Amino acid sequence: MRYIDKNLNNKKILITGGAGFIGSNLAFYFQENHPDAKVTIVDIFRSEVRFSNGNLKSFGHFKNLLGFQGEVRQGDINDPKVIEKIKEEGYDYIFHEAAISDTTVLDQAIMIETNVNAFKALLDVAMESGATMIYASSAATYGNAPSPQTVGREAPENVYGFSKLMMDNIAYDYMKQYPDDTIVGLRYFNVYGPREYFKNSTASMVLQFGHQILSGKSPKLFEGSDKILRDFIYIEDVIQANVKAMVAGKSAVFNVGTGKARAFEDIPNILQKLYATNLANAYIKNPYTAYQTFTQADIASTRESLGYEPRFSLEEGIAAYKDEIKRIYESELS
Repeated sequence: MRYIDKNLNNKKILITGGAGFIGSNLAFYFQENHPDAKVTIVDIFRSEVRFSNGNLKSFGHFKNLLGFQGEVRQGDINDPKVIEKIKEEGYDYIFHEAAISDTTVLDQAIMIETNVNAFKALLDVAMESGATMIYASSAATYGNAPSPQTVGREAPENVYGFSKLMMDNIAYDYMKQYPDDTIVGLRYFNVYGPREYFKNSTASMVLQFGHQILSGKSPKLFEGSDKILRDFIYIEDVIQANVKAMVAGKSAVFNVGTGKARAFEDIPNILQKLYATNLANAYIKNPYTAYQTFTQADIASTRESLGYEPRFSLEEGIAAYKDEIKRIYESELS
């Protein structure tokens, strides 16, 4: 679906982290709906380098870009040479999705360097060139702040959430310095959908439950999952928010969710109905001491300022995703 009528012919669009989940979906949105735009992807791409928690340092994967016809480059946003090249090329729009997004990473130095320092360097480039900057913030900035989560009431409980809040604080400062330019931070809630598989263990529970069910195993949930609530948002609605932010002309930080909280237990129940299975849920203890128990995005300002309207309920999003979950299971896991 095309979300804006703006002519993007020959407009130069940069997507950092473009081989990742959200970045790759953005790339294909522009290719399919604005084919005359010039889209460039910069991504560090996957390697075997891992953090102390055992998870991969980068989730960018070439398979997320199969069929993409724009320019693709390998580059680390922590590298000043990469930032300098972006500056030299000059872009009309920068979608900054590159980040360490693994909330369980404990290395605070690399988290701040990648998520905060590199963001500021890229923001400097955007403001010098007059580019519109749209960047990924996160609902992790809220921690266990009361629901519905509202911008301005943050309480991050891990370094990832802290890093995203620091990005927002920098953005606010630049909004004051550059009132004629557009800077938009989008706080994603629990996103799921195609091209997330290569996030491995950090992929959504929609995908993970789907693969458990397709393998004939009981879906594993934390005890009390009927009372653990999240604002689950399908990737198409995240793309909608990003694209509408291009033309709104409003600098601010916005929540991107559905505005409705659903129980984790709802996910396997929906999947089992779609896949016509009847496996009993298996319950395990929650090993995390810091854990969000209830997230629900206040999206009033997102609606008003961006013209954003979530299109997919949890049932509709999972139904749209179910065939891709099965395809990934058969092609990558079977």
